[in-house]
Amino acid sequence: MSVDAGGFDAVTPWNDPTWRAEALGWVEESLALRDLKRASGGQGLDVRVRPWSVVVRVPVEDGPPVWFKANPKASVFEPALVRALHRWVPGQVLEPVAVDPERGWMLFPDGGELLGERADEPAAWEQAMLQYAVLQRTVSAHQPELAGFGVPDLRPQVLAPVFGMLTHRIGGLDDGVHGALSGMSSRFGEWCAELNGSGIAATIDHSDLQEGQLFGHGTGRHVFHDWDAASLAFPFASLLVVARVIRRRFGADRAPAVLARVRDVYLEPWTDDGHSMEELRRLADLATRVSPVGQALRALTPGRMFPGTDADLRAMHSVGVQEGLAAACGVVLGR
Repeated sequence: MSVDAGGFDAVTPWNDPTWRAEALGWVEESLALRDLKRASGGQGLDVRVRPWSVVVRVPVEDGPPVWFKANPKASVFEPALVRALHRWVPGQVLEPVAVDPERGWMLFPDGGELLGERADEPAAWEQAMLQYAVLQRTVSAHQPELAGFGVPDLRPQVLAPVFGMLTHRIGGLDDGVHGALSGMSSRFGEWCAELNGSGIAATIDHSDLQEGQLFGHGTGRHVFHDWDAASLAFPFASLLVVARVIRRRFGADRAPAVLARVRDVYLEPWTDDGHSMEELRRLADLATRVSPVGQALRALTPGRMFPGTDADLRAMHSVGVQEGLAAACGVVLGR
């Protein structure tokens, strides 16, 4: 058995022999219900532990491996969400082999190859984001179910009244950032009101849509994976992370043109509702100004890491939140 801790000195449930035995027992019982059996002998487990998840690659006799995932309290909704997404948008997420929503456990099949080298092709992002837009439009009809699963609510009407609270809950902000944030609550509220009154329904936001969460097999169809950071939000908030990935992938010279094309391809399905592309581009700009504040708020949610995470990791997480809020200030101020 190999264990990849990613350089973190974190306490996770995997460290507990009782929990580990219970989890692996659940895996074997779930496989048996599918007439599958965990491979024995020389094929060991590959374990990836992080302060925010435990993921185990489990070899299966006479078949591809399966993957077990356990989440901490704040993302315990993921198994129920993924099971529902498979019903709502079949073929666009991995169908779980088994889920235990109460414990936040999920067993899912191997997804094959990630987007990989195709992530350097603009067309791959265009195809993926068009498919993702259609997914979001379908899922927007299921807002009550998303809330029932415990998916965090980061809709504009939720963010507007808590904006000012962020400057008081996070220490370590420099005076310039603190002052800028404190002085723009009214403006931020206007942006949220415009998004809320746009007629575009809130829906699922993957919140971490990058190449590592996309399976692609060269067919033009993609499978969206790893929904533990998801939220209920204005749909165009998803462009924030995608924009970061594209800037990193394509560099300063190519990224602006690639990003503009990907954005427009992604926005196009909403023109079916009578929205002009000019209007949609403005809303996309506002959404990516507002959404970093939602990400900062989400980062403050209790239970984002497993119980027992040590003080150094909590301090590192706090610094990350501070940096994220400072970045949010830069975005919303147009810098």
